[in-house]
Amino acid sequence: MKSNFDEIVTRRGSNSYKWDAAKDNDVLPMWVADMDFRTAPAIIDAMAKRVQHGIFGYTKVPQAYFDAVTGWFQRRHHFTIQKDWILFTSGVVPALSAVIKALTEPGDKVIVQTPVYNCFFSSIRNDECEMVANELIYKDGTYSIDFEDLEKKAAEPKAKLMLLCSPHNPVGRVWTREELQRIGEICLRNQVIVVSDEIHCDLVYPGHTHIPFASVSNEFLQNSVTCTAPSKTFNLAGIQVANIIAADEDIRQKIDKALNVNEVCEINVFAVEALIAAYNEGADWLEELKIYLYDNYVTLVDFFKQYLPNLPVLPLEATYLVWVDCLALKQTSEEIAETLLDKEKLWINEGTMYGAAGERFIRINIATQRSNLMKGLEKIRKIYG
Repeated sequence: MKSNFDEIVTRRGSNSYKWDAAKDNDVLPMWVADMDFRTAPAIIDAMAKRVQHGIFGYTKVPQAYFDAVTGWFQRRHHFTIQKDWILFTSGVVPALSAVIKALTEPGDKVIVQTPVYNCFFSSIRNDECEMVANELIYKDGTYSIDFEDLEKKAAEPKAKLMLLCSPHNPVGRVWTREELQRIGEICLRNQVIVVSDEIHCDLVYPGHTHIPFASVSNEFLQNSVTCTAPSKTFNLAGIQVANIIAADEDIRQKIDKALNVNEVCEINVFAVEALIAAYNEGADWLEELKIYLYDNYVTLVDFFKQYLPNLPVLPLEATYLVWVDCLALKQTSEEIAETLLDKEKLWINEGTMYGAAGERFIRINIATQRSNLMKGLEKIRKIYG
């Protein structure tokens, strides 16, 4: 392996949201979804070259940017995207907010599959819509979709959008083609547009394949909006760049207007350079990263089996966010998170951040050096082992 993911990179004192948000410098953060690894060398080199130019004026997004996006998704995900379908913005959350604003009226309903990424809730609320939960079914240590309930929720007159988290954060599922097919058919029947957040699409592990929702059929392509970014894949959240893919011209024009109204229709010079380098030259680094991340997951699973066998770790099909069932502890997820932070200075996420369906669970970010991972696991063992 060319990249040394075991190398400790000091992030505290770098204005890192993950590491500098805690008042206590002894806190080990395994919460917010960014990684503790340096990004791919090609990205660093591209940005360093741009710095040397020394002028950072208003930025025109070049053809090479669109070529990088379309080439990546064709090669990696067999998803053919036309340049004209792409709208760029500063992040997937601003993208989701703009899409909701563009395609709903205040009081409309937006379906989400809970437990789910917490910013879905705020984006819906901020656009004055109503969140409707199609709660995932948790059974035998994994999650599945309640299609009967989804049909009922989609049939409600004010249901206009479904926010699909694919791959799913926090439960770690990669939806199969059959599952996507059923979602798409239900939404088509009920005239509900699917907005697919696919930010974790590149972090999928062996035995699983990410299928872009819009690639399943032309009907789904025309009835959907896809939000993507290199931020999770290449640890570029602070660079602030994302893309919205909308094949339907009417839908795309409405979103473009919302992006301009929200003033999130521009990206910066480093975002352009970073994305181009990531998608054109970052594939080998990504493959090494995925091996390291999955080894971290296996390390965590083995540790829990040995020392915390009453806490089931759910299968991780994608992402670097591990979902753990803590029912046996007979504490709320918030109490568990507070206990670990107060007594062991370990910061993880309580499951209820992701909706009421997240009660009894915690989320652990394993995208860190293995030595940090082991420190975090020992802290959990000390309290609950």
